[in-house]
Amino acid sequence: MAAKKRISINDIAKAVGTSITTVSFILNGKAKERRISDAVNKRVLDYVKKVGYKPSQLVRKPAGRTKVIAFLVENIGDPPFTEIGRYIENIAAEHGYQILYCEIANDANKTRQHIQLCIEKEVDGVIVVPPEDFEEVIDKIKGRIPMVLFDRCLPAAEISYVVSDNRKGAYDATKYLLEQGNKRIGLVSLYSNQTHIRGRLDGYMDAMDEFRMQSFIRKLSAESPVGEREEQVREFIVDNKLDAVLFVNHHLTINGLNAMKGQAAVWPQMTAFDDHMLYSLHAPAVSAIVQDTERIAAELTQTLLMEIEGKLEEVRKIRVPCTLIVRESSIY
Repeated sequence: MAAKKRISINDIAKAVGTSITTVSFILNGKAKERRISDAVNKRVLDYVKKVGYKPSQLVRKPAGRTKVIAFLVENIGDPPFTEIGRYIENIAAEHGYQILYCEIANDANKTRQHIQLCIEKEVDGVIVVPPEDFEEVIDKIKGRIPMVLFDRCLPAAEISYVVSDNRKGAYDATKYLLEQGNKRIGLVSLYSNQTHIRGRLDGYMDAMDEFRMQSFIRKLSAESPVGEREEQVREFIVDNKLDAVLFVNHHLTINGLNAMKGQAAVWPQMTAFDDHMLYSLHAPAVSAIVQDTERIAAELTQTLLMEIEGKLEEVRKIRVPCTLIVRESSIY
């Protein structure tokens, strides 16, 4: 005879028609604290008694939690995700939590599947980089598990987020290049509607408009072969006789560095969004807009733990300032 399937909080929530978070609060004796109605509280407790639900002793801690947080990112090997993940792991450990790492490859369906698994395994909360088209699935996930977004946000969704001030970072870098006497400054970006990319484009445009300079923008497809992207960057720089270029991420910056090999006569000043170990080794060393990964990690962890513990009174929308590090690539 097959073993009887263990009842989960997810099963209870579906059966009584409420959210997993509500069920979790009730089971942890926080119904009054969270202002859950007596009717919902009674319906959940009656059902729990009826089915004989018991938390898994293999994964549950005495406080009634798994003490596990899931960290869902596009590519854990990408800076600054690696640094943020390390900081989060250290901070979470101080509060007795462990981190579960998941790569989602900017895929909305894969992200949904990972989060659904976290719900089923009763993971306490998730920190997630929302992929393209995530708005289409967020309504099915929202409220079922404590969640905080980072790196980019979903303006239409009332979910807490911690992001860098991408617009101000790009503005400061572009303004610096303009103040160096550059007039023809280009932006190498991506075809993307995600908020972090749009913010960097807006920041570039803010500075160019302020100085009344013509903008030069080249958008590339992230799915294009590397060689094709490099050729497009080279043509963009050479054909427009650019004095300087701002790249919206480190992948495009590396494409640009490779594209300009052997082009010393037309080498522009360069600045990258996000730092990389290669930039200091390159000659000339590449300037970078650096995200404050330590503060981002601290804000993310604090926000999620507050939500897990029912102490988050309102949605948090946090923008962390960036820092421009000037190196030889943007100095005459």
